[in-house]
Amino acid sequence: MLVEIEAAWSLSGYLLVCFSAGYFIHDTVDIVISRQARASWEYLVHHVMAMGAFFSGIFWKRFVGGGVLTLLVEVSNIFLTMRMMMKINNAQNLLLYQVNKYVNLVMYFLFRLAPQAYLTNFFLQYAGQRTLGTFLLAILLMLDVMILIYFSRLLRSDFCPDRVPSQQHKDKFLTE
Repeated sequence: MLVEIEAAWSLSGYLLVCFSAGYFIHDTVDIVISRQARASWEYLVHHVMAMGAFFSGIFWKRFVGGGVLTLLVEVSNIFLTMRMMMKINNAQNLLLYQVNKYVNLVMYFLFRLAPQAYLTNFFLQYAGQRTLGTFLLAILLMLDVMILIYFSRLLRSDFCPDRVPSQQHKDKFLTE
């Protein structure tokens, strides 16, 4: 699936993409119903873009390999969630937090930045064509911008804490 991102198809990959699209739908509805849309608008934008990409695999059975590859980001979410939980509990002074912030850098690079760069490079061949690949490239480029913004926030928060405004957006962990 890494080589044949467009044409590769397997039942397990297809079901994984279907399940993931269902998760994004569920999480989007949950954010809206719980009236967190204003505070979580970045998640909503991300979810809509992800659903658009996953639906190409579901309905057209193309780019399922790309959809599976994008799910590698969930590996880094494990460590980002641990980080967020420690920040909620004001445990930034713990050794576990200090270790986790370096693990986050490695995981963010391996499971977010590297796959995104690989996919962006792959989809650049569709630039200028009016195909599904061009549509997916547009989504991917927007996600690239979001991932780089999140990465810069992570770096500023964990490695340059003096530069992060302390009270601004105190209820949002995406700014940290």
